[in-house]
Amino acid sequence: MENFAVIDLGSNSVRMTISQIGKDATYQTVTQMKEYVRLSENMGIEKVLQPDAIERTMAALKGFKDVYSKLDNLTIKAVATAAVRQATNQKQFLKRVKNELGIDLEVISGSQEAYYDYVGVSETLPATNSVIIDTGGASAEIVLVQNGRVTNLISIPVGSVTLSAKFALADEVSAQEFFRAVMYVEKMFQNVWWLKNGINLPIIGLGGSNRTLAKINRRYNNLLDTDDIHGYQLRDDQVNDTFQRMLGENLEERKKVPGISKDRADIIIGGLIPAVLLMNYLDSDRITFSTSGLREGILFEKLHSLIKENVEKSK
Repeated sequence: MENFAVIDLGSNSVRMTISQIGKDATYQTVTQMKEYVRLSENMGIEKVLQPDAIERTMAALKGFKDVYSKLDNLTIKAVATAAVRQATNQKQFLKRVKNELGIDLEVISGSQEAYYDYVGVSETLPATNSVIIDTGGASAEIVLVQNGRVTNLISIPVGSVTLSAKFALADEVSAQEFFRAVMYVEKMFQNVWWLKNGINLPIIGLGGSNRTLAKINRRYNNLLDTDDIHGYQLRDDQVNDTFQRMLGENLEERKKVPGISKDRADIIIGGLIPAVLLMNYLDSDRITFSTSGLREGILFEKLHSLIKENVEKSK
């Protein structure tokens, strides 16, 4: 039995999933951990990881190490996404992680991140014809799936933390700043030439902000087990109504909305803009939510490799 730990260092949070994998490629997820670190906070136009954000991140990673270091037959796959990908002090940060924790943190490209999202989704939800969007803290990955195949994918530099900071969306949202944010994201979409090929296709939403949208609506509709959102669907009018309600609230009011964690209330407007606009841009009538994405995509890649090895050995 192999203990396979996947660490995903994002721009807003760092997460770890530990799965036990058998020689026959069966698996069981035994541990899931998450810490909000806001690694991309105050990076500015210079794209420098800030000392406070680095310290929060190191503390979270050390907490993860306390858990996985007790395990036998351990394999660690640790990846970093947009914040570290963009950082001008990337090398110094990676060296510190290596020196203090012994982790080789792999900085993956936006295309790799988007593809892992696709693998995680397609293994767990019907995604034959769809547009997948994973909104993170500093980037959004978009994947166009047609006839069960990835035809195009991209990572664009818009996310919950960066949009909220750039357009002052944390507390009361002014009409002027909201308009600027919307125009900024729409311009990003217009520059993706293939995106219009996804017109009328259903959207599949990943990432903390999109999952929060599902949780808010499950609470609002008094559905049991509000965190059970994998495969949950919302119509476009439900999405727009919820988003409109939040736009009219200040930070303290948003913190009291059932389904929004206090750690996310200040970035939820910026975090939802990409998915809400994408639904409108593609005239999509519904969004399906997935809790399976990057980390699960890495796990399934590992399982596929193990299955292939088993087939080769049996020949």
